[in-house]
Amino acid sequence: MGRKLDPTRKEKRGPGRKARKQRGAEVELARFLPPGRVGANRRFASRSRAAKRRLGAGSGPAGRRPLGGGGGREPTGQTARGRPGFSDGNSKWLAPAKAKKTQPKGNHVELSSDGEVEEGSWEMEEEEDGSSEEMVDDYGASSSEEEELLPIEKAALKQKSDRERLSEDDSEEEEEEEEAEEASEQKMGQKGEEGLDLQLNLDIDEQFKLPTKPLCEFLAVDDSLTVFPPAEPPDLHVIHQRIQGNMEVLQDFVVKREEGRSRQEYLALLRRDMAAYYSYSDFLLTKLMDIFPLPELINFLEANEVPRPVTIRTNTLKTRRRDLAQALINRGVNLDPLGKWSKTGLVIYDSTVPIGATPEYLAGHYMLQGASSLLPVMALAPQENERILDMCCAPGGKTSYIAQLMKNTGMILANDSSAERLRSVVGNLHRLGVTNAVVSNCDGRQFPKVLGGFDRVLLDAPCSGTGVISKDPAVKTNKDEKDILRCAHLQKELILSAIDSVNAASETGGYIVYCTCSIMVEENEWVVDYALKKRNVRLVATGLDFGKEGFTRFKDRHFHPSLKSTRRFYPHTHNMDGFFIAKLKKFSNAIPQAQKDEEPAAEAAAPSTVPNTVMEPPPKKKKLEGSKADKEQKLPQPALKKKRSLQAQRRPLKA
Repeated sequence: MGRKLDPTRKEKRGPGRKARKQRGAEVELARFLPPGRVGANRRFASRSRAAKRRLGAGSGPAGRRPLGGGGGREPTGQTARGRPGFSDGNSKWLAPAKAKKTQPKGNHVELSSDGEVEEGSWEMEEEEDGSSEEMVDDYGASSSEEEELLPIEKAALKQKSDRERLSEDDSEEEEEEEEAEEASEQKMGQKGEEGLDLQLNLDIDEQFKLPTKPLCEFLAVDDSLTVFPPAEPPDLHVIHQRIQGNMEVLQDFVVKREEGRSRQEYLALLRRDMAAYYSYSDFLLTKLMDIFPLPELINFLEANEVPRPVTIRTNTLKTRRRDLAQALINRGVNLDPLGKWSKTGLVIYDSTVPIGATPEYLAGHYMLQGASSLLPVMALAPQENERILDMCCAPGGKTSYIAQLMKNTGMILANDSSAERLRSVVGNLHRLGVTNAVVSNCDGRQFPKVLGGFDRVLLDAPCSGTGVISKDPAVKTNKDEKDILRCAHLQKELILSAIDSVNAASETGGYIVYCTCSIMVEENEWVVDYALKKRNVRLVATGLDFGKEGFTRFKDRHFHPSLKSTRRFYPHTHNMDGFFIAKLKKFSNAIPQAQKDEEPAAEAAAPSTVPNTVMEPPPKKKKLEGSKADKEQKLPQPALKKKRSLQAQRRPLKA
């Protein structure tokens, strides 16, 4: 298998394999020299430069040729000073010192240039004639030349040595910096593992502590948690660090809390910090803290700072999704299918052309529509040849989607209370090629009196817009308790009108889909629970495979257990606008009487939305009947019998 080398016992040898002369060089040089002058045992240097140095050196150290010598040509055999020049006659100089092989202490194997195995190292010896010459290097140059360097050469060597020393110092400094960076990275990794990186500006072992001054005074603090005057702007970086520290304490409050401090103080501080950092009103942030757990609340607030992806819906009345996608890709649009749950949606990542001005858009091949707006129509599941009511239709995205699923059959009544917004509805319906829609401008609360008997009703009720904060950041500060209650009251009236507009005896329908772009419980579960109590409806599955379940209990209120079938969608979990969807099935056109007696005040609040269908006579009629009975008692017996017989004869005719 070959000889094995021990790298630990390897000794330093002479010139390397590449520096040695190659075998056969003397044969090539012998062609240019007389055959009598070249001996069989002579060897020549591997470089012609060594011969020139020997030529310039002459017979002694003092024989160096001056740099500024004469430019005349010298004789071939002798120089101007009697020194022999280069010729075939004095080619004896060109013979370098002979080298012999000596056996070192250890056996070392090395391949020569021609592939043969050589052992030992090369050592330089004197020539055969016994003349004492100085040691030569691997190029044949004398080592004594270093003592005869010119000043400029010495200065160059000094600069070279200084440069090498500086480079070594720089490399050492770089190595030290790299080691320091590695140590700091390891230290930061240990901090992350131990969970002590809560505050970058504080010591690692220092725990989060509440400020000593009242909460109303501090807006921003420095590294030592000192209070700034309210006039100075808050330091968002410090506030963010304080939010993280406060969150850690609240997650393990028993262990990490400060002595003598209650949980309410930490929550109040956290609410103020988040309101300052994310620019929310104190009212809205309090509502959000009641809905979400603290870690999820941070994710929700962060998601509202990022816009949702741009999505479009393919209009299958005019094209297919595959053809539309290929046409848009050819125009430089980067897109993908929206998801497995949608057969018509496409998500747009980036585009070189405006999405709302392409020839495909103008031709009605697609509609710009949010992903969450597709879900209510999918839950409604309209069938062909049905009568559908879209109570709040503007700007027409859901209406056109319903017509698309119905394949332009049946009839759709697109209603909206705003005449200005109906202009966009008419334009979109014409562009998308919808031919089975009728547009109306009526108040939804009066709709049962206007027209009824629909198979299905879609109610996208007006709301506070707390689910679309990424589109409308003004919602962060311009909503208060009155706005939420006003929207909830309007939504209760509209949902009762929608239920009354549906025909429970429909063979294929009898469904109502209620949806909002809000995440407030007062506008969602509260409204649906009210409808369950006021009308003969029940909740059914929405048919959507994803989404979070609705609340059945919120703070001190308990809702119907069937509200678990409702669905909530959030921007931080589903990457779409916040949305709420509930699907109701009407099983009777009658209005429950018991519920009316329990809540007479609610009926008085909305007399137009709840028609009076009570079969019992009013109290005044009872008094009249009592007075007639008293009169009958005063009548004589034959007359009384005659009167009763006449009443008995009229009853079948009346029935």
